[in-house]
Amino acid sequence: MRMQSEAKPTMSQHELATLGLEFIAYMKPVVVEGQPLVAIHSANGEMVGLVPTREAASLAIRENELEPVSVH
Repeated sequence: MRMQSEAKPTMSQHELATLGLEFIAYMKPVVVEGQPLVAIHSANGEMVGLVPTREAASLAIRENELEPVSVH
């Protein structure tokens, strides 16, 4: 007997891009003009800040009531 497959939920590209936007921010190590920094990105990928250390990035993110997530 053949079983009918259930419809899988789908997300639009916009929904995927904004997933977590209100809850998380990403920290990513970068080098700007030879200086190692940490970039802070919103969940949709927009860079929202540069800080000197991961600790400063984590603090800034938490001050904005978001959860910091590392991107390596």
